[in-house]
Amino acid sequence: MIISSAEQLQRAERALFQIFSGIDAQVKKNLRRVLTAFQHHQVGVHHFASVSGYGHGDLGRQVLDRVFAEVMGAEAAAVRVQFVSGTHAIACALYGVLRPGDELLAVAGSPYDTLEEVIGLRGQHQGSLHEFGIRYRQLDLTPSGDIDWQGLATAVHPETRMVLIQRSCGYSWRRSLSIADIEKIVALVKQQNSETVCFVDNCYGEFIEDREPPAVGADLIAGSLIKNPGGTIVTAGGYVAGRADLVEQAACRLTAPGIGSEGGATFDQNRLLFQGLFLAPQMVGEALKGNHLTAYVFQELGYPVNPLPEEPRRDVIQAIKLGSPQKVIAFCRAIQQHSPIGSYLQPVPAEMPGYESELVMAGGTFVDGSTSEFSADGPLRPPYIVFCQGGTHWTHIAIALEAAIEAVGAAEPLSAS
Repeated sequence: MIISSAEQLQRAERALFQIFSGIDAQVKKNLRRVLTAFQHHQVGVHHFASVSGYGHGDLGRQVLDRVFAEVMGAEAAAVRVQFVSGTHAIACALYGVLRPGDELLAVAGSPYDTLEEVIGLRGQHQGSLHEFGIRYRQLDLTPSGDIDWQGLATAVHPETRMVLIQRSCGYSWRRSLSIADIEKIVALVKQQNSETVCFVDNCYGEFIEDREPPAVGADLIAGSLIKNPGGTIVTAGGYVAGRADLVEQAACRLTAPGIGSEGGATFDQNRLLFQGLFLAPQMVGEALKGNHLTAYVFQELGYPVNPLPEEPRRDVIQAIKLGSPQKVIAFCRAIQQHSPIGSYLQPVPAEMPGYESELVMAGGTFVDGSTSEFSADGPLRPPYIVFCQGGTHWTHIAIALEAAIEAVGAAEPLSAS
C-alpha cells in the first residue's frame, strides 16, 4: 500500500509524542533560566532606549550584556549588532586572544568552511591567522566520527595558546558535541596546560541543553544572533561570552584597543535583542521537534540521517544523505516553495563568500540568512548531504516536509547502504 507524505508525517508525529513532550520540559527549564536573569537585572522598558554615534553609555546594551552573561553561565558577554555573523564573532575571539608564535589547536576535526580563510587554510593576502605567524594544528576525528580522546590526552603543547572546540557538526557527517563532551575536552586540556584557552564555537548549540559551555569550564564562546539566541526576530549580530578578560580582548578586536566593549551603538535594536533572547528557548524547542520529524520520515524513506530519529539532539541541525546533487536541489526547492518569504524563487547552486564548494540554499526567512528560521542547504559535493536548520514552529516544518518527500521520493537501494 502506498502511503501519502501527509500520512507518513502523521505517523511520525504519533511515534515522536514522548520525545516532543521531553523537549517541552527542556524548553521550560531554559526559559526559567532566561526569566531569572531578566528578573535579577531588573529589565524594564527603559532598557529598550538606544543611543547613536559612538554608543557610549548605552544602558540597555550594558544590561543586555549582563543578562546574556548570566544566561550563558559566564563572567561577561558582549552582544553586538556590529558582529556581521557568527564567523565574525569567532574571528574576533581568535584575533583578540592569539598572538604571533601561538598555536591554535582544533580538537573536533576540520573547522567549519567559513573559518578556513580566517585560519589560513585557504586564500592568501587577507590577513589570516597564518599570515600573522599563528600556527594551526588539528586533531582529526576517529574513523567513526568521534573525538580522538586518546590523542587529545597528549595533544596540548606548551605553545598551544587556544583549543578550538566546534560544537556543531557544520557541513560534516559527524555527531555534534554534547555539553558532557565539551566538559570532558576542557578537563583533558586543562590537565595538560591550565593556561590554554578553551574556546567553543557555540553556533547552533544554544539552549539545546540546560547549560552552556562556560558552565562546564569553557573560557570563551561565540555565536550568531540570527541563529538560536536571537529567537528568530533579531535582525543581525553576534556575541562573545566567557571570562571577562577574554571577552574584552575580543571586543577590542571588534572595535579598537581602548574602546573595547564600551563602544557600539545599538541602533534602536535593544528591544528586539531582549525579546529575541526571551523567545529563544521556545524557538529552539520548535526547531528540535522539526529535526526529529525530518529524521524520522527520511529514515523511513531509506536515507541515512544524522542524528537518528530518536537520538538526543546536540544542535538544531538535521542532516540527510540524499546521494545526488539533483536530490539536494529538489529538496531545497521544495522547502523554498513552502517558505513564507520568496516562495516563488527557485534555489540554484552558486558560490558564496567563505565557502569552497558551490551551495544550494533554501532560505525563505524574514531575516536574510537566518538559520533560526526554517532553512535547508548543502554544498554540492559528494556524498551530497542536505542540512536542515531552525524553524519557528514545527508544524510549518511538517508542511514543508510533505513537499520535500514528494520531491525526492524514496531512496534507491544503493543510497541507503
